[in-house]
Amino acid sequence: MNTRTETPTSPNDADQTAEARDERDDGEFLMSLGKRVREIRDRRGMTRKLVAREAGVSERHLAHLEAGEGNVSIVLLRHITRALDVSLIELLAPEAEDTVEKRLIRRFLERLPQHRLEEVVFRLMRDFGHEEAVRRKRVALIGLRGAGKSTLGNRLAKEMGVGFIELDREIERETGMPASELFALYGQAGYRRIEQRTLERVIRDNERGVISVGGGVVAQQETYDMLLSNCLTVWVKAQPEEHMARVMAQGDLRPMAGNDEAMEDLKRILEAREPLYAKADTVIDTSGETVDESFMKLRQLVMS
Repeated sequence: MNTRTETPTSPNDADQTAEARDERDDGEFLMSLGKRVREIRDRRGMTRKLVAREAGVSERHLAHLEAGEGNVSIVLLRHITRALDVSLIELLAPEAEDTVEKRLIRRFLERLPQHRLEEVVFRLMRDFGHEEAVRRKRVALIGLRGAGKSTLGNRLAKEMGVGFIELDREIERETGMPASELFALYGQAGYRRIEQRTLERVIRDNERGVISVGGGVVAQQETYDMLLSNCLTVWVKAQPEEHMARVMAQGDLRPMAGNDEAMEDLKRILEAREPLYAKADTVIDTSGETVDESFMKLRQLVMS
């Protein structure tokens, strides 16, 4: 019977095999890195000469890098990432993780001006931060006093069979102090922190509901982001004259007390906050309408 004798693998053979594997892996890494640099440079519309100049390296060195040849230092990579305006992580990301979809999204975002990027972020938060069906279970009404948030919100909550929550009242109940005293004691920044904490608790404790939120919530980005990503938000708006008239009709004469320019102040506030209010999912204008007319519009928007 023939027997086959296996030659034992020596430690030197094992070391050589490991070294060969490491060299192969290093070669694949350098090829992938070079490809990433070329792709990003092409996407930026930058010539090799321009990137080399911005990075402070020779064009020949950059050419070798893009070809997957030679070695590179971490400092050189840092300079190149600055020239290409990308992160080191993005440059070193394995090709398998960099899908076609991700590249298309990056290219789309890179073409957008800065002021449009914020809009995209809000849309992504609303549409993908929570499932739409879950988010629509909470309806948040935003806007200045006198637009009709409390009246419409209370009625909508009854129609939906859910609770109606006025955030200002929740803040007063939680602190045991009226809003005017909170502002006097803690200032606007302090009040906004309390508002954020209270809203977080309201969202956590209420899977469903209608929430009326004070008009100044949009001034605190983190709080407003929380509202937008957890609730279906509706901007309830009206003309400045109607805002003022409705507040005074409720017996609150503070807006006009000792301030002959109150209307102009209100108009300036509305104008300044309009871009922020416009980030809401939808808007209803209650100007010149009866409560029934405005409610039918709101009901259709929210419950359709």
